[in-house]
Amino acid sequence: MLALVAACDALMLGQVEQNEMTAVSLATQVQFVQNMFISGGTAAGAVLGAQYWGKRDSGSIEWIFGMMLRFCGIFSLIFFAACELMPSELMRIFTSDTELIKIGADYLRIAGFSYLITGISQCYLTIMKVTDHVKASAAISTGAVVMNIVFNAVLIFGLVGIPAMNSRGAALATTISRVIELAVCIAVSSGKEHIRPVMKKLLHGNKALGRDFRKQCLPLMGGMLCWGIGFTSYTAIMGHVGTDAAAANSVAAVFRDLICCLCNGIGTAAGIMVGNELGAGNLKRGKAYGIRLKNISFVTGFISMGLVLALIPVVVNTVRLTDEARSYLVGMMIIMAVYMVGRCVNTITINGVLDGGGDTLFDMYSLIVAMWVIAIPLALLSAFVWHLPVLVVYACTCVDEVGKIPWVMIRFKKYKWVRNLTENHHEKEF
Repeated sequence: MLALVAACDALMLGQVEQNEMTAVSLATQVQFVQNMFISGGTAAGAVLGAQYWGKRDSGSIEWIFGMMLRFCGIFSLIFFAACELMPSELMRIFTSDTELIKIGADYLRIAGFSYLITGISQCYLTIMKVTDHVKASAAISTGAVVMNIVFNAVLIFGLVGIPAMNSRGAALATTISRVIELAVCIAVSSGKEHIRPVMKKLLHGNKALGRDFRKQCLPLMGGMLCWGIGFTSYTAIMGHVGTDAAAANSVAAVFRDLICCLCNGIGTAAGIMVGNELGAGNLKRGKAYGIRLKNISFVTGFISMGLVLALIPVVVNTVRLTDEARSYLVGMMIIMAVYMVGRCVNTITINGVLDGGGDTLFDMYSLIVAMWVIAIPLALLSAFVWHLPVLVVYACTCVDEVGKIPWVMIRFKKYKWVRNLTENHHEKEF
């Protein structure tokens, strides 16, 4: 549902004008990078929270909640300030086209307010997931997305007597829906069976849990930043190759993110399921769950490949593109179909099973090697030194996930992730 917001932005703006769609797609890379910081904090909270919930230690989870809110709140404030004070400079990272920069900067000035509160609402939703309130979390996210889509239609196209705002309408729709989402999160979490922020634990720290949180958070955030900035680098490379290449890549990225929801959801569930069992001391069952989920990751990968191939005619005929951009899009989606196998296997196995057992360092150094040592240099060289065709450049941005599979399987079978991370130390504070 969250990925559907970006898809609707692209589809609706794609009906207005190609540059509007492309500029917003590039501008949202700023939030994509912000999400890497936020995801580092919420993922660390999920790893520890799932294991502590396995032993029903709500006191420790309250400390973890406070740590997540402090961590994510700081980065949300930083990105909000950047969007308000230097939006044009942020857009120049992704494109040199003056029209795209102007459209994107206007978008960021409004959308920046949504970035300010996104980190807080994600902390609430993460705690709901790990404490068996997944339905509430999903219902809130779904409601926010439905509102976002409705507001998008009204504000982008100027329905019900409101002037058409194009890309600025998309930004305003996102901001309004995020405000409502946070308000509902706070209201729902006030219920008796929910974990909610405790002022003492929000303002103060816990030495032992803080050490465990940093131990999980730093490699997770490092890995996510390596992946997120690397992915943003791919977008920047395609943005500087040409306007048609950037437009095709923008559309391909939206539908890639939609298809990836399948493996992302399974990966999140895998981390919680494995973490619950390991935290409860059921190491044998946790290991068995991990093996089954690893096998499921391959099935998910081939299903996702088939979905991408089946969607090609639908996607190509949905948005308004130039003939050249349309031809690029067809090629990109064929390449993406192969990429999806690696993406699904790695997401479920690494971000789900391995992280669920606290084996978080592997994610970071595997990304450094596969993405930063291999894929990004290849993409840069093919685009700006060798001047190879656009689809070859795009293929270089996809080699990291597929090439990582054998290495991931070797790491998985070492079973370093089969361990209990919990300790009874939530009363130790500073």
